[in-house]
Amino acid sequence: MPPRLKEIADALNLSVTTVSRALAGYPDVSEKTRQRVVQTAREMGYVPNVAAQHLQRQKANAIGFIIPTFGPRFSDPFFSELIAGIGNEAGRRGYDLLISTVPPGPRELETYRLQTYSGRVDGLVIVRTRLNDPRIAFLSENDFPFVSFGSCNQPMDFPFVDVDGEYGTRLAVEHLIELGHTRIAYLTGPRDLSFSIMRLRGFVEAMERHGVPVREEWILEGGLTEGDGHSLAMQLLAMQPRPTAVIAANDLMAIGVMGAVQEKGLEVGKDVSVIGFDDISLAAYSHPPLTTVHQPIYSIGTKVTSMLIQILEGNPPEEKQIWIKPHLVIRKSTGKAPGNTIERG
Repeated sequence: MPPRLKEIADALNLSVTTVSRALAGYPDVSEKTRQRVVQTAREMGYVPNVAAQHLQRQKANAIGFIIPTFGPRFSDPFFSELIAGIGNEAGRRGYDLLISTVPPGPRELETYRLQTYSGRVDGLVIVRTRLNDPRIAFLSENDFPFVSFGSCNQPMDFPFVDVDGEYGTRLAVEHLIELGHTRIAYLTGPRDLSFSIMRLRGFVEAMERHGVPVREEWILEGGLTEGDGHSLAMQLLAMQPRPTAVIAANDLMAIGVMGAVQEKGLEVGKDVSVIGFDDISLAAYSHPPLTTVHQPIYSIGTKVTSMLIQILEGNPPEEKQIWIKPHLVIRKSTGKAPGNTIERG
């Protein structure tokens, strides 16, 4: 018969509470103590009562997805579409999807630790990777299966699917230049996010390649929400001269920009052109419809899930790191520059 928690506690001269919390991955137990408890429990053949799984982590038939968010982002169409892709592919392959949210920061890594040691999920999908991502470092060091939507700068050979953000933003810049715009602003996402850096780099490189001045005061950072886009656009529109075009790092910020332009009594696509990135469902139905860089969010969700399940089932994909080329979808939010004048440096 498998031992009880008290027997493990007695063997280690610890309290039952400490043993229980160590096995559940709670952060108030030191890593050294947790490893002692886990090792002893394994040696004694302990079977936890977490989803009826063995400590050796028999299959839970579930994958986890932890959304890194500070606010009520379930309403974000980006995450809605991504979750649909992840969940549908997981269900098709006979797996459940466990979703949770936690803000980036110390609590986030605690949540990953809990998921890793609790046995609730067999693997994890990571999104919005950072340049130096502690989640990827932790999961790699603990040999826990995961696939990420996004790459990072860390020298680790981990599986991911990513979109060429530099290329996508270059398409946006070139479209505006073709329309005669030279006063182009850029709204970036948080600069610790890998995709933010790539998209900003693509903006700067395209501007410089075409001899168009990059004005530092027209590059502003926001938190990827409509509210951020609106408030940053209000700053841009108060400047003299003001930009005639704004590229945003995602569609929600771009929609916020359009609202600010209209609030100022200006016309989107005529007085100020606006371009987003993602091509969420709202983009085609905004007023006016938003020109944006399309990335296949739903398909990426199915792809990262398929890759993860292949790993879980002992058949790792031949292509471990996948890059996708986005394309520009031109709608009514962009038009010729006012006066259509060229002023290149």
